[in-house]
Amino acid sequence: AEKKALVRPPLPSSLQQVLSALDGLPSTSDDLAPYLWLDQKYYLADDILTKSDRMSMAHSVEVRPPFLDHRVVEFAAKLPACLKIRGGQQKLILKELMRDKLPPAILKRPKIGFDIPAHEWLRGPLLPLLTDAFDHGANQYGEVFRPEVMNNFLRLHLERKANLGYHLWGLMVLFLWMRKWRIQAASSKTPKVLLQVKAGASA
Repeated sequence: AEKKALVRPPLPSSLQQVLSALDGLPSTSDDLAPYLWLDQKYYLADDILTKSDRMSMAHSVEVRPPFLDHRVVEFAAKLPACLKIRGGQQKLILKELMRDKLPPAILKRPKIGFDIPAHEWLRGPLLPLLTDAFDHGANQYGEVFRPEVMNNFLRLHLERKANLGYHLWGLMVLFLWMRKWRIQAASSKTPKVLLQVKAGASA
């Protein structure tokens, strides 16, 4: 609903196309299996592994995730769901294997994500970059995005009425990318929503 409110043209059904792949999976009594398959195919490959690969290479570190050895993956795929998640507990087998090797404080510690403080950055040091990107987005891409919705996201975030850092981060990066590669909003006569300016043409 938020995305529909943000853009003027109708949104493509990209997510539905991805989720429809679940319908083609073999039938199974394991309700967890389709979600793990989706994670492995998309989230793992297109997000987590991409980030770790880029950051490790940027710092000349060679990373090899050992749990992605095909033998481990194949073994894990054959395990029943009750050995993977039980209530709110996850990684049951790993914790059992490490019981006599790691202290309870580690074994019982909740999962901690490795994330950027986008909410605070965009209220503080990155606010000028954000507002500049939004001004550019509103001026150049008003045919595609609704500036009043963008500004409402920004207002709610800055007034701490909502943590919309990830919404704002995505829009900021998109507008910076569009400016870097001189993407133009299409005219109403153009069937595509966006078109790229030819190299050498004025922005």
